[in-house]
Amino acid sequence: MKSLKDMGKDELTQLKAELEKSFEDAKGKGLKLDMSRGKPSVSQLDMVMDIMDTLNSSSKLLTEGGVDCRNYGVLDGIPEAKKLMADIMEVSPDQVIVNGNASLNIMYDTVARSMTHGVLGSTPWAKLDKVKFLCPVPGYDRHFAITELFGIEMINVPMTVNGPDMDMVEELVTKDESIKGIWCVPKYSNPQGITYSDETVKRFARLKPAAKDFRIFWDNAYAIHHLYDNDQATLLDIIGECEKAGNPDMVYEFASTSKVSFAGSGISAVAASKANLDYIRKFMTIQTIGHDKINQLRHVRYFKDINGVMAHMKRHADIMRPKFEAVIKVLENELGGLEIGSWLAPKGGYFISFEAMNGCAKDIIAKCKEAGIVMTNAGATYPYGKDPFDSNIRIAPSFPTPDEMQQAAVLFTLCVKLVSVNKLLKS
Repeated sequence: MKSLKDMGKDELTQLKAELEKSFEDAKGKGLKLDMSRGKPSVSQLDMVMDIMDTLNSSSKLLTEGGVDCRNYGVLDGIPEAKKLMADIMEVSPDQVIVNGNASLNIMYDTVARSMTHGVLGSTPWAKLDKVKFLCPVPGYDRHFAITELFGIEMINVPMTVNGPDMDMVEELVTKDESIKGIWCVPKYSNPQGITYSDETVKRFARLKPAAKDFRIFWDNAYAIHHLYDNDQATLLDIIGECEKAGNPDMVYEFASTSKVSFAGSGISAVAASKANLDYIRKFMTIQTIGHDKINQLRHVRYFKDINGVMAHMKRHADIMRPKFEAVIKVLENELGGLEIGSWLAPKGGYFISFEAMNGCAKDIIAKCKEAGIVMTNAGATYPYGKDPFDSNIRIAPSFPTPDEMQQAAVLFTLCVKLVSVNKLLKS
C-alpha cells in the first residue's frame, strides 16, 4: 500500500471522505465489544469448571504430609502447592511462599511493607525524603497504580525488543540511592509481548545498586501463557542468576494461576531468597492465620503436576491463538505499508501493543468508543496515565470471540486511518 505520508492534500481529503462514510456505516451496526482488559473468555473459564468437582464431602482434605486443610496451620502454603508454583516459575519449592488468589496482592503488600518497615533492616521508605521506581514503558497500569498510591516517583525506562533499556537502568540504579525498585513483566510483557533476552536477565542480576534495599519486582505473570507449541519464548531464572552474581536478595518473583484456572480465584506465589522469605514470613505471622489451603489443595488435585498444567495451557492456547492471529492479519492487511502504525506479533501473553502516530492514541480510542468498542484508555500503559507521545494503545484480544475480534480489529484500523489522515491534513 502507498504510505499516507506520501499522499498530497487532495488525495488525503478524498480518502478522509471515504473513511468517514465507512465509519458512519460501522457505527450503524451497533457493535458492543469490550477489549479493555485481559480477561479470560467464557470458554476458557468453562474449560476448568470441573475443578469444582475435585473436592467434595467425601474427599479427604489432607495433604500428603497429613495436614488437615480444613483447619489452621501451614502459614506459607502446603508443600504440594509450593511444588506446583515452583515448577511454573522454574525455581525450587524452598524458594516459594504460596499466598491467596492474586499476585497483585503480594506486590502491593511488598511495597507497603517496604514503606512501613523497610527491607531487611533498612530505613522504611516512608521515612526517606524521596523514593523512586523505574518503570519500563509501555507497561502494566496496575504496577504503576501501586507505586503512585504510595507517593513513589516513577521514572520511565523505554522498552527494547530485548527488554528494558539496560544502559539506562544500570546508569540510574548505580548513581541514585533513592531508586528502590523496578517493575518488570519479563516474559510476554504487558502489553508488547516481549520476553527479556538472556543478556538482559544477566545484566539485571549483575546490577550494582547504590541503594542496598533496591529490589527487582519480577512479575512473571505469563510464564506459561504460550500461543504456539513449537515457538515458545524461554526466560532465564532471575533468582539463580542473582545468586551467581552475588546478589541473592535483590529480586522478588511473582506468579499466579489467575488466567490458568479461574480469574481471581486461583493461587499465587512469591519466590525469593531465604533472607527475603524469612522476612516476609515474620510479617505473615501477624497479618494472617494462613491462606486458603483448600483452594491450594483443589488446584493440586486438579492439575496434579506441571505436566497437567501445561496440557491445560495448550487448550488455552487453542482458544487464544485464533484471536491474536485475526488481529495481526487485519493489522497487516489494512495498515501494512501506510506508515501510520507499528506492532509486534507476540508469541504469548494476553496483549498486542500498537504504536500509532504521535499525538493520535487518545483520538483513536475516542473514535473506537464512538463506534462501540471499549478499549483501555490511552496513556494507561505509562505512569500517571501520561503517554508522552500519545501513541501507545493496548489491544486485549482474549475476551471477544474470534469473529468479534476480527470485526473489532477492522473497525480499529478504520479509526486509526481516519485519525491519522486528520493528523496529516492538519500538519
